[in-house]
Amino acid sequence: MSLLEIQGLGISFGGVRAVNDVSFSVKQGEIVSVIGPNGAGKTTLFNMISGVYQPGAGSVALSGEPVTGMEPFRLAQRGLSRTFQNLQIFQNMTVLENAVTGFHLQERGPVLADLFNLPGSRRRARQAEEGARALLARVGLERAADREAGSLSYGSLKRLEIARALAMQPKVLLLDEPAAGCNAVETEEIDHLIAEVAASGVAILLVEHDMKMVMRISNHIVVLDHGEKIAEGAPAEVSRNPDVIAAYLGTEAEHADG
Repeated sequence: MSLLEIQGLGISFGGVRAVNDVSFSVKQGEIVSVIGPNGAGKTTLFNMISGVYQPGAGSVALSGEPVTGMEPFRLAQRGLSRTFQNLQIFQNMTVLENAVTGFHLQERGPVLADLFNLPGSRRRARQAEEGARALLARVGLERAADREAGSLSYGSLKRLEIARALAMQPKVLLLDEPAAGCNAVETEEIDHLIAEVAASGVAILLVEHDMKMVMRISNHIVVLDHGEKIAEGAPAEVSRNPDVIAAYLGTEAEHADG
């Protein structure tokens, strides 16, 4: 079952076509990666899917329902959550407090109950904390719960951001460069975490520059170049595609030779 359907998505900025006519789908429990050289339109595509940008063309459907251009918080309520290329962590709050913030969409209680700290409000706060601690254990950060988030390593902060996104109980999770800036050990930890989340039934759409990681964990790969989809398929198929080699892998090889 496809949980996310992208049809003909496109957007222009100042008359320049940043993304043009991109279509693909993501099924339950599937990891689909979007790759391409810098400036290919990957993050712009993510921003359209997640409601940050209003698409100029095309459509987005979530669990069969049209959600094109819907505000990010409404998408989150419907089961789409994301992380960002640049960390969106509250550095001066504890790890636990950061994780708890992800439960705000599930905390739907009367305003007066929260204002006067009534039993219902305290119960919801306790449930949010219990859920946050469970998520921290899931991502391997339970022992860091009471530490200030800013004291964590970069890889740990990436896992914390994923934990917070999972607090929204998503059906579809968008991960924008989750391993960027991480060392080999941290990348492997995130690799295993993504695979575990997908195995639980969450559909994952991934943007990542670490090609070894992409080829290792992806079920399906979509390749963009200058905003256009130039290839799509299984990792082995995409890695042999001449257009991909020229546009992406070839570029990486030139940098390595240099």
